[in-house]
Amino acid sequence: MASIYIHIPFCKQACHYCDFHFSTSLKYKDQLIKAIGQELILRQEELNQPVENIYFGGGTPSLLSAQDLDFIFNTIYKHFKVVKNPEITLEANPDDITQALLKTLKQQGINRLSLGVQSFFEQDLKLMNRAHNAIEAKTSIKLVKDFFDNYSIDLIYGMPDMDVSRWKTNLQTALDFDVPHLSCYALTVEPNTALKRFIEKEIVPPVDDEQAAAHFDELYQILTSCGYQHYEFSNFGKPGYFSQNNLAYWTGKAYLGIGPSAHSYNGKNIRQWNIKNNIKYIKALQRDELPITSEHLSKTDRYNEYIMTRLRTQPGVDLDEIQSVFGQNYLDYLMLQAQFHLKEFNLEVLENKLKITPKAKFLSDGIAADLFKIEFDNS
Repeated sequence: MASIYIHIPFCKQACHYCDFHFSTSLKYKDQLIKAIGQELILRQEELNQPVENIYFGGGTPSLLSAQDLDFIFNTIYKHFKVVKNPEITLEANPDDITQALLKTLKQQGINRLSLGVQSFFEQDLKLMNRAHNAIEAKTSIKLVKDFFDNYSIDLIYGMPDMDVSRWKTNLQTALDFDVPHLSCYALTVEPNTALKRFIEKEIVPPVDDEQAAAHFDELYQILTSCGYQHYEFSNFGKPGYFSQNNLAYWTGKAYLGIGPSAHSYNGKNIRQWNIKNNIKYIKALQRDELPITSEHLSKTDRYNEYIMTRLRTQPGVDLDEIQSVFGQNYLDYLMLQAQFHLKEFNLEVLENKLKITPKAKFLSDGIAADLFKIEFDNS
C-alpha cells in the first residue's frame, strides 16, 4: 500500500517558528491547483500499488475551496487505484473552522482532520503569530467533534517562558475535549525564521532544552496514563486512531509527494523532492515538466534511515529485519554501537526488537545518530 501527500503552500500569515514552504499571497492559487493536477497525471505510473491514504498538508489546506478539492480528488481517482475506504486527512487552522466548511469537507470524502491548535494560551499564540486566538482554538474543537470522530490536534511544547504548569493545562484541556489523537512537537528554532531573529535580538528568551525535556516527560506520563499509545515519538493516539499517514512514513512505505517542496519515496532506494518555488513549479508543469530532484540511497543511507525512523516508533528496530535486509555485518555494527546505551538503560531489547526505554524517549534522535553507520558505502 502507498500514500499520496498533497502540499498546499498557502497561509494567511507567517508563523514566527515555521520554516515550511508557503506563501501568504493567494494570487496564484488557481494556477497552482491546476499544476498539482498535472503533476498527479504525469506521475501516475510511479505508484504501482493501491493508495491507502491521502494527506493534505501545508501551508494551510483549509484555505482550499470545494471546487479545488473536487478537482484534486477527481484527478486522483481517475489516475490512481485507491482502496475502498482510504484515510483522507486535511490539516486545518482553527480560524478557518465553520460548520459550512466542515460540512463541505465531509461531503468531499475527507474523514480525518488535523487541527493546528498549538496552544490554548493567548500569550503562546501571539508569540507564534498564529492567525487564531485561544477562544477559537477551543471553539474549533467543539465544532469538529460534531462532524468528525477521527481527528487530531497539534500542540507545541518548550515555548519560551512556558512553565510545566501551563503545559499541563494545555494537555488537560485536550483531555477534557476527549481528543482521540495528539501530535506534540518541541519548539525548534530554525534558521531564517522570525523566532530565530527575535532570540538573537534578545526580544524573546532562548529555547531551554531542559524545559522541553521536562514538558515531554509530563506529556508521556499524562497521556499514556490516560490510555493513549505513544506509537511514534511525536504522536499519541487512542487505539484505532493512529494516523495512517504517520505510520506509512515511519515504517518506510512508498509515498508520492505532490506540490512545491513535497518529498517522495519509492519505498526502496529513491527519494525525490520538488522545487520550493510556486512560480517555477507552476511554469514547469505548464510545460509538462516535473521540477523534481532525485537521490539514489546507498545501502548505508537506507540503513541509517531505517534506524532513524523505526527507533522513533513503538515497535522499535526489528533486529531480524536488519539482518535479512542489510546483512550480518550491519547487525553486528548496530549491536556494537548500541552497547553504551544498553548499559545506560537508554535502549533495551525485547522480543528481538531494539527499543528506546521510557526514560530516554526525549533523546531518541540523538541515540539514533549514535547508531548510524558513517563510513562511505555505495553497495
